[in-house]
Amino acid sequence: MPKVIYLISILAICSLWGIASPVSAQALFPHVLHLDQRELEKQGLVLAQEAAELAQIRQFEFALPRARLASRLAPKNEKVWFLLGSLFLQKQELDTAIDSFKKAQSINPRNTDVLFALGSAHFQQKKYDKAIAYYKLGLKFKPDDAEGLFDLGNGYYMLGRFSDAIAQYNKSISSNNQFWPSINNVGLVMYEKGDTNGAIEKWKLAVDIGKNAPEPLLALAVAFYRKGNYHQAINMGKKVLGTDVRYANPNFLKENLWGERLLNDTRRFLKLPPIQNIVQQIENTTYAN
Repeated sequence: MPKVIYLISILAICSLWGIASPVSAQALFPHVLHLDQRELEKQGLVLAQEAAELAQIRQFEFALPRARLASRLAPKNEKVWFLLGSLFLQKQELDTAIDSFKKAQSINPRNTDVLFALGSAHFQQKKYDKAIAYYKLGLKFKPDDAEGLFDLGNGYYMLGRFSDAIAQYNKSISSNNQFWPSINNVGLVMYEKGDTNGAIEKWKLAVDIGKNAPEPLLALAVAFYRKGNYHQAINMGKKVLGTDVRYANPNFLKENLWGERLLNDTRRFLKLPPIQNIVQQIENTTYAN
């Protein structure tokens, strides 16, 4: 526990638990130790800062109790509730995360980080209509947010509203032409609609901007494989899997919004002996360590 917790006096603990303090103890505590709400809030913000720093290094099990206590000590601070909600989101405790985000929203209804986070939580619950509503609300206050537009596009994509999805992805790209995830996802939509060549052009651009980001590079490899460019496709696939073997898992790709047409082609690609060999090598190395 952080040192600030010990600043709460024994009298305060007794009071919180409804325990009567002995009369003889009154002489042991000077008047200045009465709780001051402003001091408690300061302590809460210190705890929140510690929690944020721990979350940064992925020490979530230590960050969460600090953030919980911070929310009790500084219950009117929207950033504390946002932090707590983000930690619950990380743990996939989605309902609890939403409750925390809503408390932050009640303090500041215009906080776009909170609104986009509420969208993300509902998206993960597969409640895409609700997710879209929160993304739209966030974009009302921050209309040129590239990530918010990207998220909104993803919501439409999951509902099969491909034209609406592409429209939002394109707005995201117009806002930030270096935001390669939106370019990548335009490629995903094009591929599902049968426009392989159009998808390839988008993925080439995403790979260039994203400095060989694994997702568009693997999608490009699969598209080249489909077109018969086997040597180029296999070299690309090896490069991706050597960087991140998670991309050999179709379930992981599905979580990243890969559609059925692309997934089916990817499954065939992943069964190629040279691709299977590199996956096996990586797995053997992992087990050996």
